[in-house]
Amino acid sequence: MVPTSADTRSRDALLAENAKLLGDNAALKRQLAWFKRQMFGEKSEKRLFDHPDQLPIGAHLPAPPIQEQATEVVTYTRGKGPKVRGDDCVTDTGLRFDDTVPNKIINLPVLGLEDLSEDDVELITVREYCKLAMRPASYVVLRYRQPVLKVKPTGDIVSGIAVAGTIDKSIADVSFIVGTMVDKFQYHLPLYRQHQRLQNSGIVLSRSTLLNLVKRAIMLLEPIVDAQTTNILISRILAMDETPIKAGRSKARKGRMHQGYLWPIYGEHDEVVFIYKTNRNHSHVNDILGTAFTGTLLRDGYEAYDRYASKHAGVTSAQCWAHTRRHFVEARDSDPSSVDEVVAMIGELYEVEKDLREQSLEGEKKHNCRVTRSKPIVNQIFEWAEDQLQRLDLVPGDPYLKAVNYLYSRKQDLSVFLEDPDVPLDTNHLERQIRPVAMGKRSWLFCWTELGAKHVGIIQSLICTCKLHGIDPYTYLIDVLQRINIHPDSQIMDLTPRLWKEKFADDPMGSDLEIAVNDGVE
Repeated sequence: MVPTSADTRSRDALLAENAKLLGDNAALKRQLAWFKRQMFGEKSEKRLFDHPDQLPIGAHLPAPPIQEQATEVVTYTRGKGPKVRGDDCVTDTGLRFDDTVPNKIINLPVLGLEDLSEDDVELITVREYCKLAMRPASYVVLRYRQPVLKVKPTGDIVSGIAVAGTIDKSIADVSFIVGTMVDKFQYHLPLYRQHQRLQNSGIVLSRSTLLNLVKRAIMLLEPIVDAQTTNILISRILAMDETPIKAGRSKARKGRMHQGYLWPIYGEHDEVVFIYKTNRNHSHVNDILGTAFTGTLLRDGYEAYDRYASKHAGVTSAQCWAHTRRHFVEARDSDPSSVDEVVAMIGELYEVEKDLREQSLEGEKKHNCRVTRSKPIVNQIFEWAEDQLQRLDLVPGDPYLKAVNYLYSRKQDLSVFLEDPDVPLDTNHLERQIRPVAMGKRSWLFCWTELGAKHVGIIQSLICTCKLHGIDPYTYLIDVLQRINIHPDSQIMDLTPRLWKEKFADDPMGSDLEIAVNDGVE
């Protein structure tokens, strides 16, 4: 029986429908796998290598043949080697701590010597033992006593000096304000939990008071962050990214929170600022960078950065290799062998960078090493990508093909680090600064207002920069919040963490609590 044209069309339609269904099924499987990874899987992109001697789950080794052998008794003496200890492990010397830790001395009595006088006893030595103790929450009330005196010869009435406060007419010392901010933004303890801790410590204070104290203190710090932003924008190399944050109620969707974005920028002097914007619009890149920035912009594959770089002649666009690698890691299920091949080649680039850090190479030496070792690897990767694009078995919707296109279409931007030794291979140094914001969102979840999200960006800018320069945020904020009222506006740049470390870190201003402790006042 010869098939008719109608049968042929019917068969072609069935084949087309079957192909479409197979593609939809594969896409749904990828979506399901992605959701499973988000819910139950690890977020790490570390490559796992199968051990050749390790059996898969459920497998068993074959039972060895039973052979009768003569029993041989072996005796040995087990030695005892030195125990491997970390730097933070308690050693035989006892508890270790620095001079900043408060301590209380407890004199232990000697029993059985009550009937003897001091002349009958001779002190040989005093042995000291240390134990670590903790109070549930250490709050202190400073009671200022201001005397009012009458000068009899003149009849004048005089009084003690007025109490100077960081915030006018506030009931909180600067140590309490800074401690509250550090607990929330560095250690991710929400204000409502701090309020519970205050109540358990016997202190009556409303949550709105805590919120207002933090808000007013951050408003005092805003000019410092503005000065730091100005300094970052004159950097020759700048890294930029964006991270979502829930802020305020959504006007479009009732009962939902509005999703804004913090845009972090990282300068060449190890300074970072977080700038809040209401959305992820392309125009915000130009609003933040403007015309003040001329140099290399290191970023991910978001099109907004491409548009900005194309409109500014003085800006060079550089791409992040970590984001490129991530696309292949996410597409590994489509073609595991090919993904492992390209990930291994990208890993060779990171091995070169590791050697550069270990040898502390900079400038021309670093550039020559990258040209000699990294450039051949980069050329090999792009040749491999060009060969992959010629494959006929890859369909447009395949995530593996999308990853290859992502790599090959950014050939020029991914090669910028070969020309400039100061350009990093990726934006991981910026991603590490975003982590505290992400961890904070898991604790306090969202900001009630967009102003609150802006304040989160301000305080995180200072705390993250302090940690980059090895500064204790608590010490820095106590000093700056007291110094800012007497510091000239024209020299506000000196209060940024980087310059503060040079000018004021050796003799920072302390709070009244520290003065009371040092003077022995109870």
